[in-house]
Amino acid sequence: MGVFAMPSLGADMEEGTLVEWTVAKGDTIARGDVIAVIETQKGAIEIECFEDGVVSEFLIDVGKAVPVGAPLAIIGTGDAPDVPDPTPPEVPASPPPLQPPTPAPDVPGESPVELPDEEPLETPELPPEENRLSPLDPPSPPPAEDIRASPAARTRARELGIDLRGIRGTGPDGVIVLADVERTQPASDVQQALAPPEKDPKAEMRKAIAAAMVRSKQTIPHFYLSQTFDMQAAQDHLAQLNKDRPPSDRLLLGALLVRATALAARDCPTLNGHYVDNTFTPSTEINVGLAIALRGGGLVAPALMQADTLDLDKTMAAMRDLVSRARTGRLRGREMTAGTITLSSLGDNGAEAMSGVIFPPQVALVGLGSPKTRPWIIEGTVQPRSVVQMTLSVDHRANDGRQASRFIAAFESHLQTPEEL
Repeated sequence: MGVFAMPSLGADMEEGTLVEWTVAKGDTIARGDVIAVIETQKGAIEIECFEDGVVSEFLIDVGKAVPVGAPLAIIGTGDAPDVPDPTPPEVPASPPPLQPPTPAPDVPGESPVELPDEEPLETPELPPEENRLSPLDPPSPPPAEDIRASPAARTRARELGIDLRGIRGTGPDGVIVLADVERTQPASDVQQALAPPEKDPKAEMRKAIAAAMVRSKQTIPHFYLSQTFDMQAAQDHLAQLNKDRPPSDRLLLGALLVRATALAARDCPTLNGHYVDNTFTPSTEINVGLAIALRGGGLVAPALMQADTLDLDKTMAAMRDLVSRARTGRLRGREMTAGTITLSSLGDNGAEAMSGVIFPPQVALVGLGSPKTRPWIIEGTVQPRSVVQMTLSVDHRANDGRQASRFIAAFESHLQTPEEL
Protein backbone atom coordinates (compact mmCIF):
# COMPACT_ATOMS: atom_id res chain seq x y z
CA MET A 1 0.00 0.00 0.00
CA GLY A 2 1.38 3.40 -0.97
CA VAL A 3 0.56 7.05 -0.60
CA PHE A 4 0.01 9.17 -3.69
CA ALA A 5 1.29 12.62 -2.73
CA MET A 6 1.12 16.08 -4.29
CA PRO A 7 4.07 16.08 -6.72
CA SER A 8 6.49 18.91 -7.32
CA LEU A 9 5.97 20.02 -10.91
CA GLY A 10 8.80 22.47 -11.00
CA ALA A 11 11.47 24.06 -8.89
CA ASP A 12 9.13 26.96 -8.19
CA MET A 13 6.05 24.98 -7.11
CA GLU A 14 5.03 25.10 -3.46
CA GLU A 15 1.41 23.93 -3.61
CA GLY A 16 -1.25 22.77 -6.04
CA THR A 17 -5.03 22.57 -6.20
CA LEU A 18 -6.74 19.29 -6.95
CA VAL A 19 -9.28 20.05 -9.69
CA GLU A 20 -10.23 16.54 -10.83
CA TRP A 21 -9.87 12.86 -10.01
CA THR A 22 -9.76 10.94 -13.30
CA VAL A 23 -10.19 7.59 -11.54
CA ALA A 24 -12.73 6.28 -9.07
CA LYS A 25 -12.32 4.51 -5.77
CA GLY A 26 -11.73 0.83 -6.45
CA ASP A 27 -10.21 1.35 -9.94
CA THR A 28 -7.14 -0.67 -10.82
CA ILE A 29 -4.35 1.58 -12.09
CA ALA A 30 -0.92 1.03 -13.61
CA ARG A 31 2.26 3.07 -13.47
CA GLY A 32 1.95 6.00 -15.86
CA ASP A 33 -1.84 6.24 -15.76
CA VAL A 34 -3.25 9.73 -15.34
CA ILE A 35 -5.22 9.74 -12.11
CA ALA A 36 -5.66 13.43 -11.28
CA VAL A 37 -5.49 16.97 -12.63
CA ILE A 38 -3.64 19.54 -10.55
CA GLU A 39 -3.93 23.29 -11.00
CA THR A 40 -0.60 25.05 -10.59
CA GLN A 41 0.60 28.55 -11.23
CA LYS A 42 1.41 27.42 -14.77
CA GLY A 43 -1.99 25.90 -15.50
CA ALA A 44 -3.71 22.54 -15.13
CA ILE A 45 -1.41 19.53 -15.35
CA GLU A 46 -2.39 15.89 -15.60
CA ILE A 47 -0.68 13.77 -12.97
CA GLU A 48 0.45 10.21 -13.56
CA CYS A 49 0.67 7.48 -10.95
CA PHE A 50 4.07 5.99 -10.21
CA GLU A 51 2.99 2.54 -9.09
CA ASP A 52 0.51 -0.19 -9.86
CA GLY A 53 -2.38 -0.83 -7.51
CA VAL A 54 -5.95 -0.12 -6.65
CA VAL A 55 -7.30 3.26 -5.61
CA SER A 56 -8.24 2.54 -2.00
CA GLU A 57 -9.07 5.96 -0.62
CA PHE A 58 -9.14 9.62 -1.57
CA LEU A 59 -7.69 11.87 1.12
CA ILE A 60 -8.29 15.27 -0.48
CA ASP A 61 -11.49 16.77 -1.79
CA VAL A 62 -11.63 18.32 -5.24
CA GLY A 63 -11.01 22.04 -5.10
CA LYS A 64 -8.64 21.98 -2.16
CA ALA A 65 -5.12 23.41 -2.32
CA VAL A 66 -2.41 21.46 -0.55
CA PRO A 67 1.39 21.81 -0.35
CA VAL A 68 3.85 19.69 -2.28
CA GLY A 69 4.25 16.33 -0.58
CA ALA A 70 0.82 16.28 1.04
CA PRO A 71 -0.91 12.87 0.71
CA LEU A 72 -3.72 12.84 -1.85
CA ALA A 73 -4.82 9.20 -2.02
CA ILE A 74 -4.03 5.69 -0.85
CA ILE A 75 -3.02 3.18 -3.52
CA GLY A 76 -3.68 -0.34 -2.25
CA THR A 77 -2.45 -3.74 -3.38
CA GLY A 78 -5.78 -4.90 -4.71
CA ASP A 79 -6.37 -7.47 -1.99
CA ALA A 80 -9.96 -8.40 -1.48
CA PRO A 81 -11.55 -6.03 0.96
CA ASP A 82 -13.14 -7.25 4.13
CA VAL A 83 -16.55 -8.62 3.38
CA PRO A 84 -19.16 -8.22 6.09
CA ASP A 85 -20.68 -11.39 7.57
CA PRO A 86 -23.58 -12.30 5.31
CA THR A 87 -25.48 -13.88 8.28
CA PRO A 88 -28.35 -11.55 9.04
CA PRO A 89 -28.51 -10.29 12.62
CA GLU A 90 -30.92 -11.95 14.96
CA VAL A 91 -34.28 -10.28 15.07
CA PRO A 92 -35.86 -10.14 18.54
CA ALA A 93 -39.08 -12.06 18.90
CA SER A 94 -42.15 -10.02 18.21
CA PRO A 95 -44.05 -9.03 21.36
CA PRO A 96 -47.43 -10.67 21.83
CA PRO A 97 -50.26 -8.74 20.24
CA LEU A 98 -52.04 -6.41 22.54
CA GLN A 99 -55.49 -7.48 23.59
CA PRO A 100 -58.26 -4.93 23.06
CA PRO A 101 -59.59 -3.56 26.31
CA THR A 102 -62.65 -5.28 27.61
CA PRO A 103 -65.66 -2.94 27.62
CA ALA A 104 -67.10 -2.17 31.02
CA PRO A 105 -70.29 -4.08 31.74
CA ASP A 106 -73.55 -2.19 31.87
CA VAL A 107 -74.62 -1.23 35.37
CA PRO A 108 -78.27 -2.07 35.91
CA GLY A 109 -80.55 0.73 37.20
CA GLU A 110 -78.50 3.64 35.79
CA SER A 111 -79.42 5.69 32.75
CA PRO A 112 -77.67 8.58 30.96
CA VAL A 113 -78.50 12.07 32.28
CA GLU A 114 -80.49 14.19 29.85
CA LEU A 115 -79.40 17.85 29.51
CA PRO A 116 -82.06 20.52 29.39
CA ASP A 117 -82.60 22.40 26.17
CA GLU A 118 -80.91 25.83 26.13
CA GLU A 119 -81.73 28.84 24.00
CA PRO A 120 -78.87 29.87 21.68
CA LEU A 121 -77.01 33.01 22.64
CA GLU A 122 -77.38 36.01 20.36
CA THR A 123 -74.21 36.91 18.44
CA PRO A 124 -73.31 40.59 18.87
CA GLU A 125 -73.18 42.56 15.68
CA LEU A 126 -69.59 43.43 14.62
CA PRO A 127 -68.59 46.74 13.06
CA PRO A 128 -67.52 46.78 9.38
CA GLU A 129 -64.20 45.00 8.78
CA GLU A 130 -62.41 48.14 7.60
CA ASN A 131 -63.28 49.87 10.89
CA ARG A 132 -62.03 47.08 13.12
CA LEU A 133 -58.62 47.35 14.86
CA SER A 134 -56.45 44.34 15.56
CA PRO A 135 -54.48 44.49 18.79
CA LEU A 136 -51.64 42.62 17.01
CA ASP A 137 -51.19 45.09 14.16
CA PRO A 138 -47.95 47.06 14.69
CA PRO A 139 -48.09 50.79 14.50
CA SER A 140 -47.34 52.19 11.07
CA PRO A 141 -43.76 53.41 10.66
CA PRO A 142 -43.30 57.09 10.12
CA PRO A 143 -42.65 58.27 6.57
CA ALA A 144 -39.00 58.15 5.50
CA GLU A 145 -38.85 61.92 5.24
CA ASP A 146 -39.75 62.20 8.91
CA ILE A 147 -36.82 60.03 10.00
CA ARG A 148 -34.11 62.05 11.65
CA ALA A 149 -30.89 61.39 9.73
CA SER A 150 -27.84 63.32 8.69
CA PRO A 151 -27.59 64.38 5.01
CA ALA A 152 -24.62 62.06 4.48
CA ALA A 153 -26.59 59.16 5.90
CA ARG A 154 -29.56 59.91 3.60
CA THR A 155 -27.33 60.10 0.54
CA ARG A 156 -25.53 56.85 1.37
CA ALA A 157 -28.81 55.09 2.10
CA ARG A 158 -30.15 56.08 -1.33
CA GLU A 159 -26.96 54.77 -2.96
CA LEU A 160 -27.28 51.44 -1.21
CA GLY A 161 -31.06 51.19 -1.54
CA ILE A 162 -31.54 50.99 2.24
CA ASP A 163 -34.73 52.13 3.96
CA LEU A 164 -33.88 54.53 6.78
CA ARG A 165 -36.92 53.36 8.73
CA GLY A 166 -35.15 50.07 9.46
CA ILE A 167 -32.08 51.68 11.01
CA ARG A 168 -31.57 52.55 14.66
CA GLY A 169 -29.72 55.85 14.94
CA THR A 170 -26.77 56.25 17.27
CA GLY A 171 -26.28 59.96 16.84
CA PRO A 172 -27.48 62.70 19.21
CA ASP A 173 -31.12 62.12 20.17
CA GLY A 174 -31.18 58.99 18.00
CA VAL A 175 -30.24 60.69 14.73
CA ILE A 176 -29.10 58.23 12.05
CA VAL A 177 -25.54 58.99 11.04
CA LEU A 178 -23.41 57.73 8.15
CA ALA A 179 -21.83 54.99 10.27
CA ASP A 180 -25.29 53.55 11.02
CA VAL A 181 -26.01 53.23 7.30
CA GLU A 182 -22.62 51.69 6.55
CA ARG A 183 -23.23 49.05 9.20
CA THR A 184 -26.46 47.99 7.54
CA GLN A 185 -25.03 47.27 4.10
CA PRO A 186 -26.27 44.04 2.61
CA ALA A 187 -24.24 41.07 3.83
CA SER A 188 -23.18 40.20 0.32
CA ASP A 189 -21.65 43.65 -0.14
CA VAL A 190 -19.75 43.33 3.11
CA GLN A 191 -18.56 39.83 2.30
CA GLN A 192 -17.49 40.97 -1.13
CA ALA A 193 -15.57 43.82 0.38
CA LEU A 194 -13.89 41.55 2.92
CA ALA A 195 -13.24 38.67 0.53
CA PRO A 196 -9.67 38.35 -0.69
CA PRO A 197 -9.20 39.41 -4.31
CA GLU A 198 -9.32 36.62 -6.85
CA LYS A 199 -5.96 35.45 -8.11
CA ASP A 200 -4.98 36.56 -11.58
CA PRO A 201 -3.70 33.48 -13.46
CA LYS A 202 -1.29 35.59 -15.49
CA ALA A 203 0.10 37.24 -12.38
CA GLU A 204 0.44 33.87 -10.66
CA MET A 205 2.33 32.48 -13.64
CA ARG A 206 4.68 35.47 -13.61
CA LYS A 207 5.31 34.82 -9.92
CA ALA A 208 6.15 31.20 -10.67
CA ILE A 209 8.49 32.14 -13.49
CA ALA A 210 10.09 34.81 -11.34
CA ALA A 211 10.66 32.37 -8.48
CA ALA A 212 12.27 29.79 -10.77
CA MET A 213 14.47 32.30 -12.54
CA VAL A 214 15.58 34.00 -9.33
CA ARG A 215 16.49 30.64 -7.88
CA SER A 216 18.36 29.77 -11.07
CA LYS A 217 20.33 32.98 -11.16
CA GLN A 218 21.08 32.87 -7.42
CA THR A 219 22.17 29.24 -7.24
CA ILE A 220 23.50 28.31 -10.69
CA PRO A 221 26.81 29.86 -11.77
CA HIS A 222 26.03 30.46 -15.44
CA PHE A 223 28.53 30.99 -18.18
CA TYR A 224 27.72 31.55 -21.85
CA LEU A 225 29.29 30.60 -25.17
CA SER A 226 27.98 31.94 -28.49
CA GLN A 227 28.54 31.10 -32.12
CA THR A 228 26.93 32.11 -35.40
CA PHE A 229 26.69 29.45 -38.07
CA ASP A 230 25.31 28.82 -41.50
CA MET A 231 21.73 27.52 -41.58
CA GLN A 232 21.36 27.47 -45.35
CA ALA A 233 21.81 23.71 -45.71
CA ALA A 234 19.11 23.07 -43.12
CA GLN A 235 16.77 25.59 -44.73
CA ASP A 236 17.27 24.08 -48.20
CA HIS A 237 16.70 20.56 -46.88
CA LEU A 238 13.54 21.67 -45.13
CA ALA A 239 12.20 23.25 -48.33
CA GLN A 240 12.92 20.03 -50.21
CA LEU A 241 11.08 17.92 -47.61
CA ASN A 242 8.02 20.18 -47.66
CA LYS A 243 7.84 20.58 -51.42
CA ASP A 244 5.15 17.96 -52.04
CA ARG A 245 3.49 17.96 -48.63
CA PRO A 246 0.15 19.50 -47.77
CA PRO A 247 0.40 22.39 -45.28
CA SER A 248 -0.81 20.23 -42.40
CA ASP A 249 2.09 17.79 -42.86
CA ARG A 250 4.90 20.24 -43.43
CA LEU A 251 7.88 20.32 -41.14
CA LEU A 252 9.00 23.44 -39.31
CA LEU A 253 12.55 24.50 -38.67
CA GLY A 254 11.93 23.87 -34.96
CA ALA A 255 11.83 20.11 -35.60
CA LEU A 256 15.35 20.22 -37.04
CA LEU A 257 16.56 22.28 -34.08
CA VAL A 258 15.10 19.80 -31.59
CA ARG A 259 16.76 16.91 -33.40
CA ALA A 260 20.11 18.72 -33.47
CA THR A 261 19.83 19.51 -29.75
CA ALA A 262 18.96 15.91 -28.84
CA LEU A 263 21.77 14.43 -30.92
CA ALA A 264 24.31 16.95 -29.57
CA ALA A 265 23.20 16.07 -26.02
CA ARG A 266 23.82 12.41 -26.81
CA ASP A 267 27.30 13.34 -28.03
CA CYS A 268 27.97 15.43 -24.89
CA PRO A 269 26.25 13.74 -21.91
CA THR A 270 27.73 16.12 -19.34
CA LEU A 271 25.23 18.76 -20.48
CA ASN A 272 22.26 16.43 -20.28
CA GLY A 273 21.07 15.73 -16.73
CA HIS A 274 20.38 17.28 -13.35
CA TYR A 275 22.44 18.90 -10.62
CA VAL A 276 20.98 17.94 -7.25
CA ASP A 277 22.55 17.89 -3.77
CA ASN A 278 25.89 19.18 -5.03
CA THR A 279 26.14 16.37 -7.54
CA PHE A 280 25.58 16.21 -11.29
CA THR A 281 23.86 13.09 -12.52
CA PRO A 282 23.75 12.54 -16.28
CA SER A 283 20.42 11.34 -17.55
CA THR A 284 19.94 8.05 -19.36
CA GLU A 285 17.16 9.71 -21.36
CA ILE A 286 17.34 12.80 -23.53
CA ASN A 287 14.17 14.79 -22.86
CA VAL A 288 14.39 18.14 -24.60
CA GLY A 289 12.40 20.81 -22.83
CA LEU A 290 10.72 23.26 -25.19
CA ALA A 291 10.19 26.84 -24.07
CA ILE A 292 6.62 27.54 -25.22
CA ALA A 293 5.14 31.02 -25.04
CA LEU A 294 1.48 30.92 -24.04
CA ARG A 295 -1.19 33.05 -25.61
CA GLY A 296 -1.85 36.03 -23.41
CA GLY A 297 1.56 35.81 -21.74
CA GLY A 298 3.53 33.33 -19.72
CA LEU A 299 5.97 30.58 -20.50
CA VAL A 300 6.19 26.85 -19.86
CA ALA A 301 8.92 24.36 -20.72
CA PRO A 302 7.49 20.84 -20.97
CA ALA A 303 9.78 18.10 -22.21
CA LEU A 304 9.68 16.15 -25.44
CA MET A 305 10.37 12.71 -24.04
CA GLN A 306 13.24 10.64 -25.51
CA ALA A 307 13.66 13.13 -28.32
CA ASP A 308 16.81 11.41 -29.62
CA THR A 309 14.76 8.34 -30.62
CA LEU A 310 12.30 10.24 -32.84
CA ASP A 311 12.73 10.95 -36.53
CA LEU A 312 11.81 14.34 -37.99
CA ASP A 313 8.16 13.51 -38.67
CA LYS A 314 7.61 12.07 -35.19
CA THR A 315 9.42 15.02 -33.68
CA MET A 316 7.15 17.44 -35.55
CA ALA A 317 4.03 15.54 -34.48
CA ALA A 318 5.18 15.44 -30.86
CA MET A 319 5.95 19.17 -30.93
CA ARG A 320 2.48 20.00 -32.29
CA ASP A 321 0.86 17.87 -29.61
CA LEU A 322 2.97 19.39 -26.85
CA VAL A 323 2.30 22.97 -27.92
CA SER A 324 -1.42 22.31 -28.29
CA ARG A 325 -1.72 20.77 -24.84
CA ALA A 326 0.46 23.46 -23.27
CA ARG A 327 -1.89 26.16 -24.58
CA THR A 328 -5.01 24.29 -23.42
CA GLY A 329 -3.66 23.46 -19.97
CA ARG A 330 -3.43 19.69 -20.38
CA LEU A 331 0.23 18.95 -19.86
CA ARG A 332 1.32 15.96 -17.84
CA GLY A 333 3.35 15.99 -14.67
CA ARG A 334 6.26 13.99 -16.05
CA GLU A 335 6.57 16.37 -18.97
CA MET A 336 7.04 19.21 -16.50
CA THR A 337 9.66 17.49 -14.37
CA ALA A 338 11.63 15.12 -16.60
CA GLY A 339 13.34 17.61 -18.91
CA THR A 340 17.10 17.09 -19.14
CA ILE A 341 18.09 20.04 -21.37
CA THR A 342 16.03 22.97 -22.68
CA LEU A 343 15.78 24.55 -26.12
CA SER A 344 14.51 28.11 -26.43
CA SER A 345 14.16 29.57 -29.92
CA LEU A 346 12.89 33.03 -30.81
CA GLY A 347 11.49 31.93 -34.17
CA ASP A 348 11.46 33.82 -37.42
CA ASN A 349 10.57 37.26 -36.08
CA GLY A 350 12.67 37.52 -32.93
CA ALA A 351 15.93 39.12 -31.97
CA GLU A 352 19.26 37.97 -33.36
CA ALA A 353 20.54 36.47 -30.11
CA MET A 354 19.32 35.25 -26.75
CA SER A 355 21.17 34.24 -23.59
CA GLY A 356 18.72 32.12 -21.64
CA VAL A 357 18.42 31.23 -17.96
CA ILE A 358 18.90 27.55 -17.10
CA PHE A 359 15.79 25.77 -15.82
CA PRO A 360 16.86 24.13 -12.56
CA PRO A 361 17.93 21.43 -11.84
CA GLN A 362 19.09 21.13 -15.48
CA VAL A 363 22.60 22.27 -16.35
CA ALA A 364 22.29 23.68 -19.87
CA LEU A 365 19.98 25.70 -22.11
CA VAL A 366 20.27 26.18 -25.87
CA GLY A 367 19.22 29.69 -26.95
CA LEU A 368 18.68 30.40 -30.63
CA GLY A 369 18.05 33.78 -32.16
CA SER A 370 16.00 34.42 -35.23
CA PRO A 371 17.54 33.23 -38.54
CA LYS A 372 18.72 36.18 -40.62
CA THR A 373 20.05 36.52 -44.13
CA ARG A 374 23.62 37.81 -43.88
CA PRO A 375 26.70 37.99 -46.11
CA TRP A 376 28.77 34.85 -45.54
CA ILE A 377 32.17 33.90 -46.91
CA ILE A 378 32.24 30.51 -48.63
CA GLU A 379 35.46 29.40 -50.30
CA GLY A 380 36.67 32.95 -50.57
CA THR A 381 33.47 34.41 -51.97
CA VAL A 382 30.80 36.41 -50.21
CA GLN A 383 27.34 34.89 -50.50
CA PRO A 384 23.97 35.67 -48.93
CA ARG A 385 23.17 32.89 -46.45
CA SER A 386 20.66 32.22 -43.74
CA VAL A 387 22.55 32.30 -40.45
CA VAL A 388 21.59 31.97 -36.81
CA GLN A 389 23.32 32.82 -33.55
CA MET A 390 23.34 30.16 -30.89
CA THR A 391 24.11 30.93 -27.24
CA LEU A 392 24.66 28.03 -24.88
CA SER A 393 23.97 28.71 -21.18
CA VAL A 394 25.91 26.29 -19.00
CA ASP A 395 26.06 25.45 -15.29
CA HIS A 396 29.70 25.89 -14.34
CA ARG A 397 29.35 23.41 -11.48
CA ALA A 398 28.84 20.60 -13.99
CA ASN A 399 30.79 21.74 -17.03
CA ASP A 400 33.61 23.89 -18.26
CA GLY A 401 34.16 25.72 -21.52
CA ARG A 402 35.64 22.67 -23.24
CA GLN A 403 32.49 20.56 -22.85
CA ALA A 404 30.33 23.49 -23.86
CA SER A 405 32.41 24.06 -27.00
CA ARG A 406 32.10 20.39 -27.92
CA PHE A 407 28.32 20.64 -27.62
CA ILE A 408 28.17 23.69 -29.91
CA ALA A 409 30.39 22.00 -32.48
CA ALA A 410 28.18 18.89 -32.39
CA PHE A 411 25.01 20.96 -32.76
CA GLU A 412 26.41 22.80 -35.78
CA SER A 413 27.67 19.59 -37.35
CA HIS A 414 24.23 17.96 -37.19
CA LEU A 415 22.58 21.00 -38.76
CA GLN A 416 25.16 20.99 -41.56
CA THR A 417 24.08 17.43 -42.43
CA PRO A 418 20.29 17.81 -42.16
CA GLU A 419 19.60 14.70 -44.22
CA GLU A 420 20.92 12.68 -41.26
CA LEU A 421 18.65 14.25 -38.70
